Amino acid sequence: MRRKTSRLLRGIALLSTLALGATACGGSDDDSAGKAVSASDIQAALKKGGTVTVWAWEPTLKTVAADFEKKYPKVKIKLVSERSGDKHYTALSNAISAEKGVPDVAQVEYFAVSQYALTKGLSDLVPFGADKLASKYTPGPWNAVTEDKAVYGLPMDSGPMAMFYNKKVFDKYKIAVPTTWDEYVDAARALHKADPKVYIANDAGDAGFTTSLLWQAGSRPYKVDGTNVKIDFNDAGAKKYTDTWQQLIDEKLVSPINGWTDDWYKGLGDGTIATLTTGAWMPANFVTGVPNAAGDWRAAPMPAWTKGDKASAENGGSSLTLPSLGKNKELAYAFVEYANSGAGVQTRVKQGAFPATTAELQSAEFQSTKFDYFGGQEANKIFAESAANVADDWSYLPFQQYANSIFNDTVGKAYVSGTKLSDGLKAWQDASVKYGEEQGFTVEK
Repeated sequence: MRRKTSRLLRGIALLSTLALGATACGGSDDDSAGKAVSASDIQAALKKGGTVTVWAWEPTLKTVAADFEKKYPKVKIKLVSERSGDKHYTALSNAISAEKGVPDVAQVEYFAVSQYALTKGLSDLVPFGADKLASKYTPGPWNAVTEDKAVYGLPMDSGPMAMFYNKKVFDKYKIAVPTTWDEYVDAARALHKADPKVYIANDAGDAGFTTSLLWQAGSRPYKVDGTNVKIDFNDAGAKKYTDTWQQLIDEKLVSPINGWTDDWYKGLGDGTIATLTTGAWMPANFVTGVPNAAGDWRAAPMPAWTKGDKASAENGGSSLTLPSLGKNKELAYAFVEYANSGAGVQTRVKQGAFPATTAELQSAEFQSTKFDYFGGQEANKIFAESAANVADDWSYLPFQQYANSIFNDTVGKAYVSGTKLSDGLKAWQDASVKYGEEQGFTVEK
């Protein structure tokens, strides 16, 4: 079905749950948008000093901020890091809507960049010379922060998928580490049979994880061409995912707890959650969030849908952006470039962050880094190989944040009722199509 509407993007500013579009189109009084900002302008601002408010949850930025302040003693970085996920975006969008309390720098995940850009919530960084940094980054993250000739952020990290597993648990029950998703289901059964308190993973329904599995399986549910959008979960890749994951749900082989909660951290720490398949940015979070399990965990390639297949996918990954209504633009950009293109990259990598910069990814030093947390494993080799095997033809919706916000009302029902995953995906598709049409997109399904 294809429907054209005359209300093109009319309602994008009315995102009900997260208010993502409620933003003024102009900038603050000191907004530098539209005029070139030279290196000397930025140096003058650094010499003068001031405060830069940064909303970001990525843990290694704390050290980067301290280093930046040491290098530029007249600059204070006020790092607000207590929020992540929907709470972060709700706070950011509410501040933009109210035109009050907007941060100077905001962490924005790749899936949400285009939505904020559409609603004029982010400054174009081309006047600062950001477009000249394109060759420093891998194509996927760079494509995620650019649109036409505009650059809406600098990539901070990327999220090629890997499977983190508790070696201590797998060794205890003499279960082989799975290399395919079929083997993963078998391992889930064996673990839970050996100890009913142990689950191969937690999963209470997560949009980002689901789209990553679909991506790896070859599903391409979203096609975007400007304001023309197609949404279709009825393909062979989606069927691979639903046929396999439905078994885990039906047999109650995944722990029904949400990620990033106290119960989740506890499960990762005490061995009752035995694997975590997610982006390569995860090691720093293990170190800070699950310190008691150091030495127990290892990294492995993401299980394949077909034995021998190397296909991987991305999960997460973020940029640092300058909201249009933020202030201190020269100082803010200086911090973003330092963190994501300058000396801050190495600082973050040494603490376990996964880079989006080609120089770090390809370096022998990076690939040979031993992770004490993972028993001295050179895990970056696994992550770098995963990055090289990510298909680059995946698209997110320009209203992905809204689509993700209704995931639990659609696909999520499969985890708490008799709804099948395939039916949940169909409901997600229908709800997303309806919303897209209401916002003025031309939607095909």
